[in-house]
Amino acid sequence: MTSATYSQHPSTGWLAPVANGPLAATVELPGSKSLNNRELVLSALASEPTLLTHTLTSRDSTLMIEALRSLGTQIDVNTDGSVLVTPKPFDRSATIDCGLAGTVMRFVPPLSVLANGNIKFDGDEGARRRPMHTTIDSLRALGVEVTDEGAAALPFTVHGTGKVSGGEITIDASASSQFVSGLLLAAARFENGLTLRHQGDHLPSMPHIEMTLDCLAKRGVKVSTPEPAVWRVEPGEISGGTVAIEPDLSNAGPFLAAAMVAGGSVSISGWPNSTTQVGDEFDGILQQMGAKISRDHGVLTISGTGEIHGIDIDLSIGGELTPVIAALAAIADSPTVIRGVAHLRGHETDRLAALAAEINRIGGIARETADGLEIDPSNNLHGALWQTYEDHRMATAGAIIGLRVPGIEIEDITTTSKTMPNFAQMWQNMLGAKA
Repeated sequence: MTSATYSQHPSTGWLAPVANGPLAATVELPGSKSLNNRELVLSALASEPTLLTHTLTSRDSTLMIEALRSLGTQIDVNTDGSVLVTPKPFDRSATIDCGLAGTVMRFVPPLSVLANGNIKFDGDEGARRRPMHTTIDSLRALGVEVTDEGAAALPFTVHGTGKVSGGEITIDASASSQFVSGLLLAAARFENGLTLRHQGDHLPSMPHIEMTLDCLAKRGVKVSTPEPAVWRVEPGEISGGTVAIEPDLSNAGPFLAAAMVAGGSVSISGWPNSTTQVGDEFDGILQQMGAKISRDHGVLTISGTGEIHGIDIDLSIGGELTPVIAALAAIADSPTVIRGVAHLRGHETDRLAALAAEINRIGGIARETADGLEIDPSNNLHGALWQTYEDHRMATAGAIIGLRVPGIEIEDITTTSKTMPNFAQMWQNMLGAKA
């Protein structure tokens, strides 16, 4: 494994290590945040206990566990990291801290309609800026009383009565597929199930909806898609048992990108042969940008030469891939156009504005478009403070560029604790640096 130039500047941030030579590393990823939090929700609604293995320990997963405990669920975290979820009645009022976790603020409110009490939702200051009108409107369409401060955002309170009839509703989920997933996850516990229709020009991140449907089906829930952008969940029991969480393939992105920037190879262990995770798309995308990728017995290996080519791509299937692609584009040898990701303006931060601002701050050439970014090659990249906007993917994007460009100081590397608390150490280990 190669060595790396590494330093920590507490007063200004984390000085991203520069790769001094080709990589030769194997990385073991934590569990998928998307799957982890979906399975926690389903476990709380199940008719029997569930043991979740290979789980994720991060801020988002902890917030979800505490939210479900607040509703009444018994959750025991074992010494081996597995999590035992024992369903209990939602028989109390509670206050839910969403932090900055989209899965908590979009998945838990539909559960809270099954609580016999008043459930208040709030979160970080950044969370209060994220759109929530679709969740609030959908709950009201189900006949549930919701009070807010008129901003269709956090904070708001769901006045649960312990049951909801369900039926058929129409929503506009253009801002986030999480609005769809949140309703579908709880729908089997509605008296009449749910027929959910999306009505809008755009539906981002369809693979995340497919992931939700797959999780439900594996728990014995009857789900169907009778026509495009319409989903049906039948009322019924949700099974428990033992569920293993796949590694987080979206979090593989920075490590895969590292092999392209520094050259050499990085292997990701535990890569599933078949998955609904959008991170699996990195395989084809990064090959278009110049990488070579192979799979062998659950290990995906990427090899790079340091040469990176621009790409013209629609990332509407998974906007969370955008920061990695944008970081690679900033040091590519030809232009990149990223389309179909207008919804990123409503994520942890306005990711399109943030990526353009930070790439330009370090001497790159990036422009926002109506639904994405245009990034041109630049010979003027230089070190600077890379702001993170309370966004874990902004932090890792800066680390990718820092492998090539000396002096990139990541404003707050601890924001990676949202999904990957040990990112900085994992990054050092990949480079072979000493702590």
